[in-house]
Amino acid sequence: MLKRLLACLTALLLPATLLAEPVPISERGPVDIRRTTFVVRDIEKSLPLYRDALGLKVIYDQLIGGGTDAGGKAIAPTLRLVLLRANDSFIGALGLMQRLNQVAVPAPAYARASVGQSILVINVADLGKRWASIEATPHIKVDSKPIRVEYPSPAGGVIPVMFSSVWDADGNFIELNQLLGAPASMPAN
Repeated sequence: MLKRLLACLTALLLPATLLAEPVPISERGPVDIRRTTFVVRDIEKSLPLYRDALGLKVIYDQLIGGGTDAGGKAIAPTLRLVLLRANDSFIGALGLMQRLNQVAVPAPAYARASVGQSILVINVADLGKRWASIEATPHIKVDSKPIRVEYPSPAGGVIPVMFSSVWDADGNFIELNQLLGAPASMPAN
């Protein structure tokens, strides 16, 4: 009971952006979503948004698939994989994978996601501070500058959010949001 009371008091005193934490052990299932990986045209065009403007940390950057064949002849790597993380070392990583032997691919289409496509939602605690850098990032296209929106809360009321969205260098639709209240999975302040 005391632990629950302390958790509630902490929730009231801390900003909502600091409340992200693992699900209690008693509520955990057998599955974790570790990473989302985007297949990209050119990792060097993708990194300015994710690494530089958003501040994700590169935790892995490797060429994959090289080596030698049975006769000892060198085989060139076929992939480059870069993994980036935000605030968790186990879940929520973003992968960028470039096929090094790919033929020319068409330019990205900047359209709202449709069936079979995804939307990546990233919470950015300092969206207002970062927005100029995000907007100036080469190879992205801005869909919506930060605006306040309100989503219905499952507990009643609303979840206020500063909503913005961009397409990355490969046409992936990315929501960049700053929570202004408690997220749907947390107790309301």
